[in-house]
Amino acid sequence: MKFTELGLDPDLLKAIDRAGFEEATPIQSATIPLVLAGKDVIGQAQTGTGKTAAFGLPLLQHVDFSDRSVQALVISPTRELAIQTQEELYRLGRDKHARVQAVYGGSDIRRQIRGLADHPQIVVGTPGRLLDHINRHTLKLENLRTLVLDEADEMLDMGFIDDIESIVKSAPEGRQTLLFSATMPKPIMNIANKFMHEPETVQIKSKELTADNIDQYYVRSKDFEKFDIMTRIFDVQGPELALIFGRTKRRVDELTKGLQARGYKAEGIHGDLTQQKRSAVLKQFKSGELDFLVATDVAARGLDVSGVTHVYNYDIPQDPDSYVHRIGRTGRAGNSGVSVTFVTPGEIDYLRTIEDLTKKRMLPMKPPTAEEAFRGQLDTALTNVKEIMDSDLSKFDDDAAALLKEYTPEQIASALLKSVAPDDASSVPVKITPERPLPHRGHGGGRNRNGGRGGYRGNNSRGGYRGGRNGERRGGYRGSRDRNTSSDHHGNGGGRRDDRRRDDRNRSGKKRNGFTIRTKD
Repeated sequence: MKFTELGLDPDLLKAIDRAGFEEATPIQSATIPLVLAGKDVIGQAQTGTGKTAAFGLPLLQHVDFSDRSVQALVISPTRELAIQTQEELYRLGRDKHARVQAVYGGSDIRRQIRGLADHPQIVVGTPGRLLDHINRHTLKLENLRTLVLDEADEMLDMGFIDDIESIVKSAPEGRQTLLFSATMPKPIMNIANKFMHEPETVQIKSKELTADNIDQYYVRSKDFEKFDIMTRIFDVQGPELALIFGRTKRRVDELTKGLQARGYKAEGIHGDLTQQKRSAVLKQFKSGELDFLVATDVAARGLDVSGVTHVYNYDIPQDPDSYVHRIGRTGRAGNSGVSVTFVTPGEIDYLRTIEDLTKKRMLPMKPPTAEEAFRGQLDTALTNVKEIMDSDLSKFDDDAAALLKEYTPEQIASALLKSVAPDDASSVPVKITPERPLPHRGHGGGRNRNGGRGGYRGNNSRGGYRGGRNGERRGGYRGSRDRNTSSDHHGNGGGRRDDRRRDDRNRSGKKRNGFTIRTKD
């Protein structure tokens, strides 16, 4: 369906045209007319399906821009998603002169207070910081018309359910409420039943909620072998834009330094970085200045970057849901994607649990040989040479003729290939500190003696591998008591994961088509 058929006004259609969009996505074509009609809407859709525009366009159409009070509030799980949503709403509402303010933890609250005093009509924020502003009376919701809960299941997983309820209770009864979530667990449905008025449900076809367009592989290797194998896979696959997930902050730092040492354009993000540094890294990744972004699960939550071709799980994720969120960053908008998960011998049970959840078996991948990695490097060199040949080379004619008198054409061509081919990455030694292995558990679906679901849940709480009855601190995987080795996914010993605390092209930049992935028989 075209956007012109959805009842949007000319200013919004102009912004859509400027962005180059013609056809609405399924979530947009189903949601926009309902929101324009004033209905409460529950939208089940993953990140990357266009849901920001699905709620943003009708929200912008409803706002009275002559009214200087806050009329729309969007609650986002992370700072990154809040910033991205603010930017998109600003772009879509540019011709309407929309005033959009983002508020989130880790940023100067005094600056945010000044921004709120400047009368934005739309506010986007993370739960903890929004509640701070409401309690300080620097954010007033008495004239609120539309409330949006974005990535509701992510906010549930991060422990924000109480903050969300407090914010919703502060909003006027007669408001319109829109709720978007990739999954609909019972606590999310409870919010819908409690705070929404006869909501209409929009659910993307199950086909669109699966990862059918992502080729999923796993590589069995010992922990100390993973880095060398991964860089050889880069040489064979030639990812254009890739995400690499590590389990801990220390892991992310070491992977980033190792990749940089081997000549890859890579940066990392985790909870110990300043917001300024995180924003700068994400900007580089989105603009294509980086080929690889290394991240922890928490740091990557809400990350919405188009064009990611590959996802590499250097460490197997800490729960099956995290795996789905990780690989969902590729294969978007009808494009295909590739995921590769590294599995140590003791983690096979966790792999099988993930497969049980996704209802899809990962294909085993043999580590590339040195010859295959060299062939990949050579393919990159050939691509680069062809690009050079398409450029204007006339100013080199005299020197080229002189070279031809001294060397054969084959010698000159070989020298050119050698000069533009990436170096053998494995020639640079990189040491990655081993992580403590995950506890060995079965992957059955039964209840264990602590009440959790078998395999991943040790004490019937949300959030990954739990300590069960052995006296470990609440908060999941711990590599040691050192702060730099603790899992970012469950930081601060399990305290509330709030945004008010410290939260968290291949080297040539060219992609080679038609690469072959060898699988075990």
